[in-house]
This record gives sequence, structure tokens and C-alpha cells, in this order.
Amino acid sequence: MSTHPVTEYISPSAWALVEDKFSPFAKETLAKLCAFMKEEVIPAQRVYAAQIPTDPSIRWKTHIPLIEELKTKAKKLGLWNLFLSKAHYPQWGTDLTNLEYAVMAEIMGRTGQLGPESTNCSAPDTGNMEVLARYGSPEQQKKWLHPLLKGEIRSAFAMTEKGVASSDATNIGTSIRQEGNEIVINGHKWWISGATDVRCAVHILVGKSDPNNKSRYLQQSIVLVPANTPGVKIVRPMTVLGYDDAPEGHAEVIYDNVRVPLSNLVAGWGRGFEILQGRLGPGRIHHCMRSIGAAEAALELMLQRVTDPKRKTFGKFLHEHGTIISDIGRSRAEIDAARLLVLSAAHQIDKVRAKGAMKDIGMAKYIVPTMALSVVDRAIQSYGAEGLSQDTPLAKTWANLRTLRFADGPDEVHVQQIGKAELKRAEKLHEDTKRIKKAEASLAARTKTKL
Repeated sequence: MSTHPVTEYISPSAWALVEDKFSPFAKETLAKLCAFMKEEVIPAQRVYAAQIPTDPSIRWKTHIPLIEELKTKAKKLGLWNLFLSKAHYPQWGTDLTNLEYAVMAEIMGRTGQLGPESTNCSAPDTGNMEVLARYGSPEQQKKWLHPLLKGEIRSAFAMTEKGVASSDATNIGTSIRQEGNEIVINGHKWWISGATDVRCAVHILVGKSDPNNKSRYLQQSIVLVPANTPGVKIVRPMTVLGYDDAPEGHAEVIYDNVRVPLSNLVAGWGRGFEILQGRLGPGRIHHCMRSIGAAEAALELMLQRVTDPKRKTFGKFLHEHGTIISDIGRSRAEIDAARLLVLSAAHQIDKVRAKGAMKDIGMAKYIVPTMALSVVDRAIQSYGAEGLSQDTPLAKTWANLRTLRFADGPDEVHVQQIGKAELKRAEKLHEDTKRIKKAEASLAARTKTKL
């Protein structure tokens, strides 16, 4: 059995399943990441949260220096931009496959936002960097991708719109039109993650540029909007079940006659939907990877709680109650099963890219957040009222995970896509059944068997 330090965080059997698919470089990087999370990031979590100002007048104007210290240490260790595979992005990527990164993202997911941001692997920047690396012009890459890759700036992805059923991307109504050498943008969006961050320098905005196009999938385009452009108005930070997720946050934003150069159009007119699909596939699986880590962290908190010798109910320690033991067993089984689904999807992305792995990604995106929510809920239950308070990370973890049943496509959309993919098998199943029945009848006649 392998003695790799990752087996402290994932089951030895899961590691045995994928270990031979890890390069020596990936194994070494994973070992360094495990040590970095354990020795640097996890001890910094509560300190970082305590340094975020509660005063609304400065809460959204503050950048916490501790994150830069962690980023500097991560860079020196080579733990940087781990999400960007060189196999898909030779010019910009790291020598890691999506499968290798899946395990690393799980380890980072144990630390909430801090671990991913420390290694420049946090959303929405990861998806935005992939858009710029794959579709951006050399000028756009120089201006925006380079500083994002260095961790010098942050970004936002502006898609979801207020008053619009945005789970169907073809409903997006923000107007994008060309006037001479400029693009003029008008729209009202919300839940724009990262837009309230003082470091946010650019919004990657999805809008409708050709509303009369016969194809609903060619009506959208994507434009780069510098955050300080006149007409970009941050209305307010949104809250997720009471949490505002400062200093990054999620903003309601109005784009009021915003003008940007024509050169800020990404890839060309009408390619917005294509770019969206390319961006959201990897983003969905990244969320799933991190969610596995969040569920593991919650289960570990539960284990510590129920084995606390000071905790007794009805004459028994908590871990002696059958319902507690059952909850622990269910959580363990559900996490391990979901992890295999995520690893399988990541492996498929490596083989056939995200577009060819959409069924696997969709299944993971549907199953994992629901699983993680159940695991965290059981942990909260074991803590009683304390589990709902600010004295543990469980309530905030649950709130963050709950958003994933909407983010990058709601559960209902993924389930429908999975069902449609399954139905495509029906015709062949009918043909196979006819062939089997014919062979069965022939065999029965030859052997004079009455069916």
C-alpha cells in the first residue's frame, strides 16, 4: 500500500485506483500541496477570516495581506495555476492532467476559499483564465491573462441577469451592439462573483449581440469590460443565506451605456454560447472536486465532536448512539462513491476534452453538491445549535455548497441532459432485444423447447 501523504486525506483504495495515472511530477506536487495546506493554509483560515473588516465602509475596500503571503509561499513551492493543464493549454499550462488536479482540488477544497486562492486556483478566475487562454487574442492575453496568471489581479464573470431565467443562457438579454470602433453595453446583472473585490480588474460579460439570429445559440457574444469603465455600477453586494463572502463577494451590477473598444470582443460575434460551454464544463468539475474536500472536512469535524469525552446524552457518549454511527457510515460511503464519479469525469476530460465528457460532468455536478450538503447537514446535527453558529465553519460551508445546485447550471438541467443522453441508447436496446429474441426462438426450435 502506498505511503503517499495524500492517503491522510483520501481513502487508500481511491488513491490506489489512480496512483499509476499520476506522473512523478504530479505525485511530488501533490505531496507538497498536502504539506502546504496542513502547515500553512489550515492554520491561517480563522486568522484570515478575523482580519476581514466588519465595518461596511471599508469591508469592500480591503485586501488582506495574509493572502499575499500565502501566494508567495505557494509560488516558491511551484503550487501555482495547477488547474491549467499543459495538455490543453501548452503555452500557459502546468504539467498536470485533470485527473491529477482533481485530487489536488479536493485537498484545497477542505479550506474553503483560502486554499484555492493561495494557489491561484479559485473561481471565477480559473474559468476566466481558460476563456482567455483558449479564445483570447494576443492583445487580450497580454492585458488580462498575463496578470491573472501571475495573481496580480482578479476578475468577474458577468452572466446571470436579474428578472431573467438565466439557467437557460439563451434568455440572456443584456444588449451588446457595435457603434463604430466601440461596443456599447446595457444590462442589469446580479450574482456576479468577484465584482465587489477591490482587486477585480475585468468583467468577462455575456450579452446578446444578434437577437434576430434564427439560431438561439448564435445570438450571444462575450466582451471584456474593464471594471473601472464609466457606466459600470456596483449596486450592492448580494448575500448567500446571510453570508456576503467578503472580500470577493457576489454583486448586483448595472451596465449603463458602457463603452469599450471593439478589440475587447472575445473570439468574434456570435460565439458567446460556444465559449460558455467551453468555460462551464471544466468549471463544473472544479466545483465538484472542491466540494468533496469540503464534505471530508465536515465529516472530520463530526468525528471530533461525537468523540469529545465531555459530550454525553442520555447516559451515553455521542458516538455510542446508533443514529450517530449510522450517519457517520452513510457520510463515509457517500463521499467515497461521489469521489469516484468525479475522478471518472476528470479522466474523461483528459481523454475527450470537456465537450466529450458532458454526461460524466453532468452526473458529477448533480450528485456531488447534494451529497456534500447531506454530509455537512449531519455534521451540523451532531453539533446541535453550535453547528448553526459562527463558532464552526459548518453553516457557511453549507451555504456555499447550496449555491452549487444553481451555479453553472441548476440540477434540473443536468438531470434532463443525463436523461436525454440515456434515451439515445433506447433504439439500440430495442434492436438488441429483437436479435436476442430471434436467436432465442431459433435455439428453442432446434432443441424442441417450448417457451
